[in-house]
Amino acid sequence: MNEQELEIIDFTNPNEYQRWSAVNDNVMGGISIGQLNWDGKRCRFQGELSLENNGSFSSIKRYIEPLSKEINTIELMFIGDGHTYQLRLTTWKNSERIQYKHDFTTIKGKQQKKTFHLHNFQAVFRGKLLNHAPQLVADDIKQVGFLIADKQALPFTLSLNQIQFKTLPKTQSMN
Repeated sequence: MNEQELEIIDFTNPNEYQRWSAVNDNVMGGISIGQLNWDGKRCRFQGELSLENNGSFSSIKRYIEPLSKEINTIELMFIGDGHTYQLRLTTWKNSERIQYKHDFTTIKGKQQKKTFHLHNFQAVFRGKLLNHAPQLVADDIKQVGFLIADKQALPFTLSLNQIQFKTLPKTQSMN
């Protein structure tokens, strides 16, 4: 079985940023800012974290079309700023919303490509791990997003190129 690319979110599309919404710590009294913008070449998740008023996070998210249940990996291409981010996936199953996260580190100014395996995502609720969440499967995913919450009151910029939802053979996807 060959590697198969099934869905792509192309951040070099000048209209892609319009599909994303921001959720920052102001929902809980904080004053951090962040959003997805178009820089003329690609979309950038950028803003500034503030630790005031118990703040410290910024996130963006977008709804996606249903994925094939065979998808088992996500490949992300980006240019980072040295901060650690989370790739987040949201499911709704049996009327229950669950968020899954996978942390990734960036190297300032360097183009990177990271592959995330669905079985390595961790279920979370308000930053705390959930122990008894169902296994993450692609056809339950309704939203994809990014979050920064690294407890540093600094500006951040994550330049995004592409997300590919893929099906890899079992031997490759277990790494």
